[in-house]
Amino acid sequence: MSDLSSYKNRLAKNAKHWGKWARRQGIQCYRLYDRDVPEFPVVVDWYAGKVHLAEVETGWVQTEEDHEAWLAELWYATGEALGIPEDEISVKLRRRQKGEAQYEKTGNEGDEFVVEEDGLKFIVNLDAYLDTGLFLDHRNTRKRVRGEAAGKRMLNLFCYTGAFSVYAAAGGARETVSVDLSNTYLAWAKRNLAENGLDTAAHTQVRADVLQWLGDAERAGEKFDLIVCDPPSFSNSKKMAGILDVQRDQRYLVETALDLLNPGGVLYFSNNLRRFKLDEALAPLCEDISAESVPEDFRNKRIHQCFRFVKA
Repeated sequence: MSDLSSYKNRLAKNAKHWGKWARRQGIQCYRLYDRDVPEFPVVVDWYAGKVHLAEVETGWVQTEEDHEAWLAELWYATGEALGIPEDEISVKLRRRQKGEAQYEKTGNEGDEFVVEEDGLKFIVNLDAYLDTGLFLDHRNTRKRVRGEAAGKRMLNLFCYTGAFSVYAAAGGARETVSVDLSNTYLAWAKRNLAENGLDTAAHTQVRADVLQWLGDAERAGEKFDLIVCDPPSFSNSKKMAGILDVQRDQRYLVETALDLLNPGGVLYFSNNLRRFKLDEALAPLCEDISAESVPEDFRNKRIHQCFRFVKA
């Protein structure tokens, strides 16, 4: 078995450093470790005293027995390094995902609990789905959205559990519209708004295929002042009319969203596709804010790319 001391030392050191940083920032959820030691290819995130430990697929060849033993050792070492019991650690094997992966259930029920970020509350579940309910890498952009939302009509496309909508509502948006294909996540978004006393008629959830919805909204003459569009890299959901490929479909997504903006309105367009290249036709229209949008606690500065467009 591998010597776990380098992993434990690094994790304990990171936990001390980022723990102090997070208390100053008023956040309870942050990244502790991301493959810092190459022999231990896992991502460790802290959620208010509980831990989400995701193994990254490496292509290493191990027997199932060896792999399970290795992961069990790592699980135990993580608890030791962080001073928490093993049952507070959720372990997942994260394979490269295609299609509806973010919506996939893991087969575990998991426990929901509420965490705080910047004075706002969010419901998370570290076990039931591949993702936890709160994308930690978008924390900085959520803050920006809150700062720009006052009096605005805001649209949240591929809204997931509605964190951007909560931030916009907390920032004084007069209206938010959250669009997603999953009833589960739209209900979750509504509950997140309710946790913050923001679940009013001004904040609505719409179940739709975003690609189709955008066309309908454009034909209907809908207008917004602030739009967030954070699509998955790829989706072939049975509920969709077609297949979404963010590299191929970026111009349609961005250009249609820009058509929905009032003059002076802002679009944030983000995605996690590692090989993503912004279309040459879109580049002069926006500012690449990825360097500021990836939070300090993320060692992987390419976790996402984020672009800010302003409607002329």
